[in-house]
Amino acid sequence: MRRTEPATRDLRALFDPRSVAVLGASADPFKWGYWLARGALKGADRRAVHLVNRGGGEILGRRALRSFAELPGPVELVVIAVPATGFDEAVDQALAAGARAIVGISAGLGETGVEGLARERAAVERVRAAGAVLLGPNCMGLLDAEAELDIGWNELPRGEIALVSQSGNVALELGLLLEDYGLGFSRFASLGNQADLEAVELVETLAGHGPTRVITLYLEDFRDGRAFAAAAERAALAGKPVVLLTAGGSEASARAARSHTGALVSDLAAVDAACRAAGVLRVSTPRELVDLAQALRTGPPPRGRRIAIVGDGGGHGVIAADVATACELEVPPLSDALAARLGEQLPPRAATRNPVDMAGGEQDFTAYERLPRLVLASGEVDAVLLTGYFGGYAQDEQLADAELEVARAIPAIAADTGRPLVVHTMYPASAAAAALRERGTPVYREIEAAAAALARLAELAESPALGVPRLPTPARPALAADGYFEARDLLAAAGVPFAAAHRATGAAEALAAATELGYPVALKALGLLHKSDAGGVALGIGSAGELEEALAEMARRLAPRGYSVERMASVSEGVELIVGCRRDLRFGPIALAGLGGLHAELLRDVAVALAPVTDGVAEELLRSLRGASLLLGARGRPPVDVGAAARALAAISRVAAGRPEVAEIEVNPLLVTPGGALGLDARIVLANAKGDDDAR
Repeated sequence: MRRTEPATRDLRALFDPRSVAVLGASADPFKWGYWLARGALKGADRRAVHLVNRGGGEILGRRALRSFAELPGPVELVVIAVPATGFDEAVDQALAAGARAIVGISAGLGETGVEGLARERAAVERVRAAGAVLLGPNCMGLLDAEAELDIGWNELPRGEIALVSQSGNVALELGLLLEDYGLGFSRFASLGNQADLEAVELVETLAGHGPTRVITLYLEDFRDGRAFAAAAERAALAGKPVVLLTAGGSEASARAARSHTGALVSDLAAVDAACRAAGVLRVSTPRELVDLAQALRTGPPPRGRRIAIVGDGGGHGVIAADVATACELEVPPLSDALAARLGEQLPPRAATRNPVDMAGGEQDFTAYERLPRLVLASGEVDAVLLTGYFGGYAQDEQLADAELEVARAIPAIAADTGRPLVVHTMYPASAAAAALRERGTPVYREIEAAAAALARLAELAESPALGVPRLPTPARPALAADGYFEARDLLAAAGVPFAAAHRATGAAEALAAATELGYPVALKALGLLHKSDAGGVALGIGSAGELEEALAEMARRLAPRGYSVERMASVSEGVELIVGCRRDLRFGPIALAGLGGLHAELLRDVAVALAPVTDGVAEELLRSLRGASLLLGARGRPPVDVGAAARALAAISRVAAGRPEVAEIEVNPLLVTPGGALGLDARIVLANAKGDDDAR
């Protein structure tokens, strides 16, 4: 991992340059150079804009320069839109012209293979040596709404949401979706190949960018994932929530990402561990990103999952209740006292328990403000979902002004009560909906989007960021072997208890070991990747005769390098876990805990976190498992010592974090009983391991 401290490079010349030159500017509207030139000229009253085309002539009413030699002076930002064959020369010309920032639109470099990557890296070395920065190449430009800088293909809507994206088309779709909501971008940066500037530096810059309220990202490759997580954590602590859309949920998406930007896609388990550490909210679709960003941009998050549904139609209330429940929100009945107070303001037939149905009470528009305020001020719920027709009354001109006046009053409810209110309306493009959004109230066209946004906001209160842990100085010397006993010894020295065991090279040593340990014993064949699956484990051996039979049978089938003879542990009151770490190339060591022992792969009940973890974080992981009730005492069984299991997991995570040579290390199963935790098997794989050995 390269860094976790904030980057120090100044990006002012990238987002607010005093002068900009477009190399490859064109008068042909079918070429990138035309759109880049058109965008750059929008800020011509704020900065000097130079259009450079070797053919000269006139472009968009401006005289085009034939080369940088015709520039009247140094230029801070250069946009390169030339074929890949001319990229190297263009970079050198830009640096010679004094560029402090370069935007590389050119494609056909690092994403194409080894040769293109070498050229790209060489260009970056020259850029950094000159004290400049490079965005891209293979990118779609950038936008800074406040600085009136627009360098890209399409015009994007302006607003309070920043976007860093590795995909141009995804950015365009997000812009269209935001525009539907009357929202837009404060800043946009297209990463492309991330040859120089990576997501981490842009997130760090956005954390201090005043006009930005929410930071959103579409990433395929995190590069220094640990540093990215640390930057996202700092942004969230600075009051800039971070929402991430990423690739890697399927092998097909991973293949597509690799061909798209030469990206190395991390496993989603590693991404989720980083998000949990940093307080980042991960989403799966562009629509989900926009829905969540809208909810995050203003107002307080809910303190829990209790919501009240206030509607002007029974059907919408019923559907909203089902949808909210499916999102794991609670729709609790309101108290008698609160229901009575609501009833005083509504017709006799109105439902007041939750959902609250106005049942005609909306004939007085102020009910749309009074009722949610009354419910939120009661403290009985954490948020209100207002659903139905509101926003549609403006179809009658006589009602438009009254509806708009109430819409302007509704946003104050959240500020006054400290609890959020979101609106679902059949008329999301209405003047009333626009007034709500302008004042910070999220407005949705679909009930499911409104409920899902509330559920994600509740995560912020329920699951505060774990924090991004620092990696320790690597231990020395590095491990040279990754066998079964090497794993046991390494972890035992770190504090993980194991059942007593002896190594044996043959039958005589195995029989002697069993006599010393006392029957019953377990016999394990060494040198196998999955000993149990291969039939290399025999349990509950109760006599020398049984042991001799097991030894002969394993020797015949497996021809192992040796054996481990171990004292049997009683599992009658225990729960078997898998605990361990694996190293992700981008995010480093990832701690994992799951239920199952031999059946771990079938149950797939696993929790992950960036390693190393503390005892407290380890225990939180264990308690977050779907099957955690087994640990806490289910069906009359006594609770097991979760703290002992957590200490074992934390110890394993410390070992893995301090040894970069370890690719995987685990104890499976870890037997957890009311009296403690005991490792029954261990496995370690070194990053450079080759061939079969005792780790297998």
